[in-house]
Amino acid sequence: MEIKDLKPAEGSTKNRKRVGRGAASGTGKTAGRGLNGQKSRAGGGKGAGFEGGQTPLARRLPKLPGFRNINRVEYIPVNVARLEEKFEAGEIVNGQTLVEKGIIKHADALVKVLGDGEITKALTVQVEKVSASAQAKIEAAGGKVEEPC
Repeated sequence: MEIKDLKPAEGSTKNRKRVGRGAASGTGKTAGRGLNGQKSRAGGGKGAGFEGGQTPLARRLPKLPGFRNINRVEYIPVNVARLEEKFEAGEIVNGQTLVEKGIIKHADALVKVLGDGEITKALTVQVEKVSASAQAKIEAAGGKVEEPC
């Protein structure tokens, strides 16, 4: 037996029904769709998920609870304790140096320094935001916080 000899079993295949091909075919004129109405039209019928006019389930379930502000600005938090362990005294803390030390992934990310932990090294901090407690700790250690904070 060869591939050219293979064929479907007897009676397992049928020709497709060719509708709308004249009255004598048995499926002429309305092509088996009945008479008038939405389901008789091309493209007619209800879409998937239609629930008889009731709000569909996909629209009743919220994606996430609560209000999501599309203008929200996310900052990456970095604590002063992390700066203490990664930086040497006199260094500048900015997006580029934070990436080099492996604290954040992208230099253009918005960073906020928070005041968790202690700091003893004098650092120059040049990030987008610094909390009041972090600023007090940095300045008490002899460092300074520069704009745009």
